[in-house]
Amino acid sequence: MNKAITVAAAIGVVLALGFSLGAIPSGINAQAQTEPTPFPSREKTISVTGQANTFVEPDRLNIRFGVEVQKPTAKEALDENSDQMNKVIEAIKAAGINDDEITTSQFSIYPVYESYQEKETGIYKQKLTGYSVSNIIQVKTPKLDLVSEIIDAAVDSGVNRVDSVWFSLSEKKQQQVSDDLLAEAITNARSKAEKALVPLNYQIIGVKYVSLDGGYHPPPMPYYGAMDFAEAKSATPIFSSDQQVTASASVVFLIGSN
Repeated sequence: MNKAITVAAAIGVVLALGFSLGAIPSGINAQAQTEPTPFPSREKTISVTGQANTFVEPDRLNIRFGVEVQKPTAKEALDENSDQMNKVIEAIKAAGINDDEITTSQFSIYPVYESYQEKETGIYKQKLTGYSVSNIIQVKTPKLDLVSEIIDAAVDSGVNRVDSVWFSLSEKKQQQVSDDLLAEAITNARSKAEKALVPLNYQIIGVKYVSLDGGYHPPPMPYYGAMDFAEAKSATPIFSSDQQVTASASVVFLIGSN
C-alpha cells in the first residue's frame, strides 16, 4: 500500500514538472512571439511648392446701384421708389442690358426717427418722421464697353446711389486661365527642387505626390456710397484693370544620390 502511494506521488511530481517546463517557451519560440521592430523606410523625398501667375483682361462688368426714397408713410416711399426703379430698368435696357443681366442685390423698408429733447424734462426722445425704401440692383454683363452708358442712363432716370463698379473674370475664363498655369507651376516646383538638391549631391528620381490649386484674386470693389449726381454733365469715365490669376502645385519628389 505504501508503495502505491509512493508511485502515485512520483507521477504527480513528474506531471507538475512537465507543465512548468511547457509554460516556459524556448529561446526560439520566445523570439518569434516578440513583435519585430519596423525597419525604417529608405525612401527619401523633398517637398516643394511651385507657383505661377499672370494678368489677364477682365471679361465681366459689375455695377451695383439703385434708388433710395424717404416719405412720410411706407406706402408713399414704396410707390415712389417703384416708379423710379421702373424708369431705371427701362433706361438701362435701352442702353443694351438684358433682363438676365439684372438681379436684385438689396431691398429694404425701414422707419426713420428724429431725436429731440423735451423742454419740460430735458429727456431726449425719438419721433417717427417717415419711412425709407432702398432698392439696389446689380448689373452683371460681358459688355464692358457699355459701362459709361449704363451709369449715365441709370443716373438720368433716377438712380441716387452707385455703390460699386468693378471688373472681374467670368467663371469660364477664370478656370481656363488657371488650368493653363498649372503646368508652369509644376515646372517651377521641379526647378526649385533641382536647385535645392545640387549642394546635397542628390537628384530627382520620381514623383510621390502632387497637389494642384488655382486661384483668382479680384481687386477690391471700389465703394462710392450715396452720391449727388445733379451736377453730372458729361459721360462718366470708368477704366478697367487687368485681373490676376494664380496657380500653385505642391509636389513631393523622390530623390536619390548622384
